[in-house]
Amino acid sequence: MSNRFDWQAQLAGAYSSFPEAKHKPVIGITGNYAEPDCTLSEAYYKSVQRAGGIPVVIPPLNDTDVIINTLEHIDGLLLSGGADFNPLYGGEEPLPRLGNINNERDLPELLITQLAYNRQIPILGICRGIQTLAMALGGQVVQDIESEKGKVNSENSVAVIKHSQNARRSEPTHSVLVDPDSILYHIYKEQLLPLSTEDADKRRLLVNSFHHQAVKDPGKRFRVTARAKDDVIEAIESREFKSIMGVQWHPECLEDGLPLFLWLVKQAAHYRETSSLHERILTLDTHCDTPMFFPQNINFGCRDSKILVDLHKMTEGRQDATIMVAYLPQPKIGETFSSLVRPNFNSQISDLKPQTSNLKPSEYADLIFDEIESIVDKHKDFLSIARTPADLYEDKRKGRKSIMLGIENGLALDGNLQTLRHFAQRGIVYMTLCHNGDNDICDSAKGCNTHGGVSLFGEQVIREMNRLGIMVDMSHAGEKSFYDALDISQKPIVCSHSSCRALCDHPRNLTDEQMRVLAERGGVMQVTLYPGFLRKDGEATVLDALQHLEHAIKVMGIDHVGLGTDFDGDGGVRGLANSSEMLNFTRQLLLRRFSEHDIQKIWGGNFLRVMSQVQQ
Repeated sequence: MSNRFDWQAQLAGAYSSFPEAKHKPVIGITGNYAEPDCTLSEAYYKSVQRAGGIPVVIPPLNDTDVIINTLEHIDGLLLSGGADFNPLYGGEEPLPRLGNINNERDLPELLITQLAYNRQIPILGICRGIQTLAMALGGQVVQDIESEKGKVNSENSVAVIKHSQNARRSEPTHSVLVDPDSILYHIYKEQLLPLSTEDADKRRLLVNSFHHQAVKDPGKRFRVTARAKDDVIEAIESREFKSIMGVQWHPECLEDGLPLFLWLVKQAAHYRETSSLHERILTLDTHCDTPMFFPQNINFGCRDSKILVDLHKMTEGRQDATIMVAYLPQPKIGETFSSLVRPNFNSQISDLKPQTSNLKPSEYADLIFDEIESIVDKHKDFLSIARTPADLYEDKRKGRKSIMLGIENGLALDGNLQTLRHFAQRGIVYMTLCHNGDNDICDSAKGCNTHGGVSLFGEQVIREMNRLGIMVDMSHAGEKSFYDALDISQKPIVCSHSSCRALCDHPRNLTDEQMRVLAERGGVMQVTLYPGFLRKDGEATVLDALQHLEHAIKVMGIDHVGLGTDFDGDGGVRGLANSSEMLNFTRQLLLRRFSEHDIQKIWGGNFLRVMSQVQQ
């Protein structure tokens, strides 16, 4: 008979299995506070353990350094139940029926929820936890359900259902109607009961209830997935294809409540797998337009709400590198270039600027590159300018993010090949030959067929780009220009931010035939996130981007595709809206059973192969 007090025997057993011990996802659980102690019901941490996770209690400390360091060591977050929120955090005054608030918890939990959301960490909110999700991420909370019902009900009655039961916590006392098109529905599919014989597709779940507050409006990031009979919101989940869910009941107390914890632990395992993959591979976004926002005094070193790419978002999304372009708008007939741009970037270089009234395109591009170099110098411990694939891998080894330089619109040359040599010395890795309008190099996809393809000067430009080791980028080019460039260039060409015309009929997208020929010549096409290039009707999401990627792979093969987001150039979709959500894209690739080798190709490996060939 084993002796439960023989702790040394248990220790020996632990060591005997240590080398083969499988890592289990670490689930951080926000602790409650009852003066003077941090407390937590055992049902939370035992449910996490039963689901296969490692529970860790997070004390309610209002210290962002502590919170950020904690988030670096957990794979999932469980927001536990507890007292009411202080209504001031929701911009409201207290109603008479407001319960006890817990000022030790409110701010720390709002902070940790927002920061975990930014890092794509899976989250499950329970009771107060679902309200935390709403308050932290753009929704609203009802201070008291009965008071709210009294306002809106035509009979001036209180809530139909008792939401604060006197029965045991393990006893279900009412039902919730579950949306059949929800994760919650699939989690509890075997336990759901039919609503009626007439509504066989509608299902209800029996739950317990210990609350008088509830989510009033989930906000744009969530959708409602379950309601009580009196229309009180009982469950929400992410609209952004993220592993975030909240429920108003207490599943940890119910006999059949484990499925939600199994879901959280599984999502946490996926998060850890995705994060570990990003540590091993190099992630490169081949096109962003962040310099367009330089005149708005952005702060690249902070999490700046004005831009989609900054140092913090790249860190949160575990993105290693981006190609940041100097975008030059194409003047229409009667316009001057200097009338289209505002070069007032950084007061530190103001004395170096030419007069705005006669600013040349090449001078404007130089100002952008000056500003990028100034930003990098300011954050040189964390950020670097890379010019070759080897530079990128060295930066990753040293823990730095990388910016590569590009030009969007060959107008930047001022019609002079010597200017191209100047930009080569500055370190640009590609130049997009045109933008939305014909220039002196070639015709645009949205142009007027000025040259019938690539001009004579454009032919010289392409040959010189080959000689200088600069990639020829044909995004924005018309079809004839595209095929001309393929014939002229002695090196593979790229389309740094284009999508598939077969799925979205837009002249900026590539036809299947263009894609096939591009692949045959060794080039690559980078799917872009500009919504209008992903679908003609309705809202574009990350699923549309994946559909374009999979179509491109079907046509071109896995060796000729990648991602060029066009962030800060109106690129970005729900589920992949900025650099902090890059992990979400990789997670979707893993769910589609892409191998690590193929994911590395998509995340820049193919593009860097072409860059190496061109730079040789």
